[in-house]
Amino acid sequence: MVVLETIKLKEFTECLKAALNFYKENGFESIQLKELPSFYSPVPNDEMQYLSFILKADLIRRDTLSVLNLQQKPKPSKDRIAGNKRAVKNNLVVKEVEAFGAFWNTILIPNLNAKHEAQPVHSLTEIEYLKRKFPKQIRQFNVYKNDEIVAGTTIFETKYVAHSQYISGNEDKNIIGSLDFLHLYLMQEVFADKAYFDFGISNENQSKNINQGLQYWKEGFGARTITQDFYQIDFKNMHNLDTVFI
Repeated sequence: MVVLETIKLKEFTECLKAALNFYKENGFESIQLKELPSFYSPVPNDEMQYLSFILKADLIRRDTLSVLNLQQKPKPSKDRIAGNKRAVKNNLVVKEVEAFGAFWNTILIPNLNAKHEAQPVHSLTEIEYLKRKFPKQIRQFNVYKNDEIVAGTTIFETKYVAHSQYISGNEDKNIIGSLDFLHLYLMQEVFADKAYFDFGISNENQSKNINQGLQYWKEGFGARTITQDFYQIDFKNMHNLDTVFI
């Protein structure tokens, strides 16, 4: 649900009822929804979480996001500091670029295919389209060694949050510290004024498992866990919304 900041709980409830009625009238028996993490909102916004309880919605999935509160100036671990030092020693350079092709075709797609036999959620054409639509909110940062791309990340930026949508490096990333170097630079320089830096999930198998190495790497920057819930709402419980306010 996307609503104005001025919407109160009673009005939010009416909006939700209207939305559920629309789907019910069009032949649906239930819907699934993915909650937006609360730290993305400029104001408290747990209305949907409360009303999911009222609707007896089923929790069908719970992701774990690795998030840093940048205003607390989290201290990176010895491993992340060591990686950053290796990157400096290797004369790595971070550049913000407008084009996504080099990262997508040279780093991201080959890595996802080799490790997971998967493709990025967004194709190169799709991310380029989104960049044209949101030129200030979608940004690409690449790492270079001797003018050759070795790593990168695609950032989705909001007013309060910088989110690494894609993170990937070549096979030497741990040896030369490219991803440590990149993300410390982003947190300490580019996005230091943001409230949060969101690394996203390390979950696999519909969130039933966590990639331990990836989680360890993110927590090395000071990231801690915030959950993101997925619910299924059965329309047979819609009448419960009529009895909330007494």
